[in-house]
Amino acid sequence: MSAFKKLAGDTALYGVSTILARSVNFALAPIQTYAFLQPSDLASNVTLYAWIGVLLTVYTLGLETAFFRFAARARGIENADERQRVFNQATSIVVLFGAAPTVLAVLFSDTVAGWLGYPDEGISVVWAALILFVDAVVAIPFARLRVENKARQFVAAKVINILLNVALNIFFIVLCKDISEGDYLPTLQPIASWIYRPEIGPGYILLGNLIANGLYFLFLRNAFAGFRLTFDASAAKKLLVYSFPIMLTGLSAVLNALTDRLMLRRWLPDGFYEGLTSEDALGIYGQCLKLSIFMALATNAFKFAADPFFFSQAEDKNSPKLLADVTKWFTIVCVLLWVGVSLNLDVIGLSISKRYRAGLDVVPLLLLANLFLGVYYNISFWFKLSDKTQYGTLITVVGLVVTVVGNLLLIPIIGYMGCAVAFLASSFVMMVLCYYLGERHYPVPYHVRSAGGYVLGAGILVGLSWQFPISNLWIAVPAHLILFGAFFLIVLFVERATWQPALARFRQRSAKQNSHANDA
Repeated sequence: MSAFKKLAGDTALYGVSTILARSVNFALAPIQTYAFLQPSDLASNVTLYAWIGVLLTVYTLGLETAFFRFAARARGIENADERQRVFNQATSIVVLFGAAPTVLAVLFSDTVAGWLGYPDEGISVVWAALILFVDAVVAIPFARLRVENKARQFVAAKVINILLNVALNIFFIVLCKDISEGDYLPTLQPIASWIYRPEIGPGYILLGNLIANGLYFLFLRNAFAGFRLTFDASAAKKLLVYSFPIMLTGLSAVLNALTDRLMLRRWLPDGFYEGLTSEDALGIYGQCLKLSIFMALATNAFKFAADPFFFSQAEDKNSPKLLADVTKWFTIVCVLLWVGVSLNLDVIGLSISKRYRAGLDVVPLLLLANLFLGVYYNISFWFKLSDKTQYGTLITVVGLVVTVVGNLLLIPIIGYMGCAVAFLASSFVMMVLCYYLGERHYPVPYHVRSAGGYVLGAGILVGLSWQFPISNLWIAVPAHLILFGAFFLIVLFVERATWQPALARFRQRSAKQNSHANDA
């Protein structure tokens, strides 16, 4: 129970930065959609951020997980020098590997922009390339904070970065844009016009992100302590032999998640959506996609805490049962998120401009896909703990094939809804395949029936709510809250054997503490 509490506490702490990051990303959606009313204006940003996500996995080479694994083997004060050597080697590999492609992208930014289909946005490619390099370089220092249980420093750096990013978005695409266009503060118009250039437009979103991320080097100076650029062929080989399959796994997973944004614009037939171009459709899909990231809150917060935690628990004979219990409650939380967001999309959708709301139907499917991905992430620890990382590569490659084929077949038929269906099918296949292989190589007593029951029940509830929509928000909001409350109470009733004893123990401890306080 103490191990479970530690994991829950760390997940909650990491969740602060994760929730804030996702909430801010959600909050930026109305700012960006109202600043750029034409959906096609934001299409290039959707594409560039998709490529940043893909290439970041390549730049880091899976070395975060390798660092966790090798650092876990060098625990204790007496092994501090070994941990430092692993840190120096891993960070050096990332720096040396990422430097050359970053320089090439900056030098040939106009050419790259042309390849991507946005020939006039070379400066945005420069900023995207620099964001990518900075994010890769700071990945191992962030991993070091997690290994050393410095969650507060991790969260502080993330929170400051998030707040800076928001402030810079507002500064560039709201204040400077509006003032330069003469909306208010005419005395500042010359300065604002010098800062904000209309031909760059949404590119300032990338510039704000770059400035905020560049300041990571200041916030993480303690995490970089003792770093020396070095390269030891033997040490590098050990790290890369372990990490390379993980990189392939991660790359396949990221491509799986981002293929829709990379394929939609090119595979959508002309005139598929009346009055909209393929760029408009991509912009709409990209903004509605942000509304589905609530599921990533739980997944990312859990991931930050779980990686170092489960590696440290690898030798414990109770680790399979702990993993099963953790996965069960993770699934319950995710199912509740799925139901809560899906039932209230009519309200949540008001946060984006009206022209973007046409894509809201994809959100419940994307939420469910991310739920399956989160469960897959939980049950995938078996191949990391047993050093069988090649299975992770196999699983995610299968998932990627399902996604690509699904998008090729479905986008021309049902548009961006095909992207959501393909992603959902891929996530489900990965989860099932990982469970099947895991039971053969690293058996864990998962609570499969209860998890399946919760997902099925939630799916029926969400499906019925979408089949019978309520147009009046004054009626819809309380009705949906009642439905969510009923579902939540059913979950509590089913799980009463788990939470009632824990509640009783909590009450006993509270009573003892009050008794001691009165005696004192």
